[in-house]
Amino acid sequence: MIKSELVQTIANRNPHLFLRDVENIVNAIFDEIGEALAEGNRVELRGFGAFSVKNRPARTGRNPRTGESVYVEEKWVPFFKTGKELRERLNGGSE
Repeated sequence: MIKSELVQTIANRNPHLFLRDVENIVNAIFDEIGEALAEGNRVELRGFGAFSVKNRPARTGRNPRTGESVYVEEKWVPFFKTGKELRERLNGGSE
């Protein structure tokens, strides 16, 4: 599902809301999650999962085309861990 499909689904389930309002709400949620992660904070949505940021330290990598060693700088990457309810839903409640 892409963002426009998410907006349309929410709008269809809530006919009392205008499509542009639903789009603004979805954008605001994603913007807040992005800002929190950029500040190094963790965002937890109970039953769904948690977004956090992990550090990947600097290392020496390898160019796969030439085989030459290259320096890869330190970077921060987003990480998502599913919540218990979502995991159970995906696995048919067998956990």
